[in-house]
Amino acid sequence: MENETVPSYFYFTLFKGYDNVRFVYFVLILITYLAILLFNGSILLAVMRDRTLHEPMYLLLSCLLFNSLYGSSAFFPRLSADLLSKTHSISRAACFTQIFVIYTYAISEYTVLTVMAYDRYVAICDPLQYHSIMTQRRLSLLVLFAFSWPFFCMSLVIYFSIRLPLCGNQIPRVYCSNWSVVRLSCVSTAANNVLGYFVTVTTVFLPAAFILFTYMRIIIVCRRSTPEFRGKAMQTCLPHIVNFVTYSVASFSDIALSRYDPGKVINAIALIISLEFIVIPPLLNPLIYGFNLPDIRRKILSMLVSCKFALSS
Repeated sequence: MENETVPSYFYFTLFKGYDNVRFVYFVLILITYLAILLFNGSILLAVMRDRTLHEPMYLLLSCLLFNSLYGSSAFFPRLSADLLSKTHSISRAACFTQIFVIYTYAISEYTVLTVMAYDRYVAICDPLQYHSIMTQRRLSLLVLFAFSWPFFCMSLVIYFSIRLPLCGNQIPRVYCSNWSVVRLSCVSTAANNVLGYFVTVTTVFLPAAFILFTYMRIIIVCRRSTPEFRGKAMQTCLPHIVNFVTYSVASFSDIALSRYDPGKVINAIALIISLEFIVIPPLLNPLIYGFNLPDIRRKILSMLVSCKFALSS
């Protein structure tokens, strides 16, 4: 308790040893961020402009892509600035703000995927009642819950974390993570640990279990249906399945890394694992949905043709 402090700044330690190639990483990060803005933004624009796409499936896709832009905004600009900086420090307020935004993005990814799974479950397993079940009111309530629950959970997490007295300011990441700050505490973090397990169970494991249940039911229905029905069902479900699997692997890897002793992990491996959940989904989601959903693909191609015609004229 003698070294108890309330640090005004935190310092990222994973940047050490990369000074010679930091401009290369800066260019790569900048290109990645611009690609995320372009890919996600183009599909969002396509859905907003075409009223025929104002269906639950496409509106939920828009929520997923908007969430990607939201999470990326808290990560990529800050990382780009740190790559050009020599101090790699972040203020206490900015650190907790980054934690809040990145983790609400991460949790919202799962909650939105859960609502999307429910939408596909109703559409395939109970198609005659689909429009009476997935009404505009119900869809609005589901979307509201999908975003409000992560904000509520992370407000509690930040409240408990920000009150901890800390005995250090070194964070073994390239961004602020909650556990990296909590493990600097000078006092017991039992309450934080219990809250962390509660948030993990309610925002990761329960949604994952529900998604797996819906796909078990979908598989049972598809096995009893015609090949044409199975083909259409797979066409709408495949992007969601790929998205769910890749995000689950990336998020579970990050959770495992956060609970592991950072001194025992090679910096390069720690860097890759810690970036997967916030880099891969925002890049992969629009590519998967853009290529696999015909209505989205046709609208984007139409927009490209219109832009080309406008530029040529």
